[in-house]
Amino acid sequence: MRIISGKFKGRRITAPKKLPVRPTTDMAKEALFNILNNQYYFDEISVLDLFSGTGSISYEFASRGTENITAVDEDFGCIKFINQTAEEFEMSIQAIKSDVFKFLENSKVKATVIFADPPYAFTLVQFSKIPELVFQNDLLENNGLLIVEHSKHTDISELSNYQYSKNYGGNMFSFFHKDSDEEE
Repeated sequence: MRIISGKFKGRRITAPKKLPVRPTTDMAKEALFNILNNQYYFDEISVLDLFSGTGSISYEFASRGTENITAVDEDFGCIKFINQTAEEFEMSIQAIKSDVFKFLENSKVKATVIFADPPYAFTLVQFSKIPELVFQNDLLENNGLLIVEHSKHTDISELSNYQYSKNYGGNMFSFFHKDSDEEE
C-alpha cells in the first residue's frame, strides 16, 4: 500500500502477510480522498477509523495533516502494526484493540469523519449496526460523515441516514450523515 498525498506522499508501507485484512485499493482510496478534500480541511478534523486493519486510511489522514485519529480493530497484530508504523512516521494515531461494535456502544469519541471498512462478508444486519450505533450514540460531529466501505454486491442504501454511494471497481463507499432535524 502507498500513501497517496500529503507529507508522506508516495511512501510505501508493507504490512505483514499474516494480518487478516483486505486493504482499500489505492485507486478507491484516492477517489475517496478527492471527495473529502472538497469538504474538509484535514488539519481541522477528527477521524475514527473502524475495522482499521493495516491502518491505510489512518495513515492517509495523518499524511494530510489530521492529528486527532483513532483507529479501532480487534486484531492484536493489526493494532501492533498500526502503532509501529505511526511511531516510525511520527503520526498522531491512537490505536485501540477492541471489538468495533463494543467500542461504538461504549465510546464517547466524537469524530468529523468516521470510516468503517468491515469484512465484505458481513450480513445486512451487521452492516446496519454500524450507522445505528454511530447515530444512536451521537458519535458524529455536526457536518460530519460516516463512510462505510463494502462490496458492490451489498446494498445498504435502505439504512438510516444513508445519503449516497460511490462505486470504484469492486469497492463501494456509502455515505451517511445526520438528518437535518437531528442537527443541533
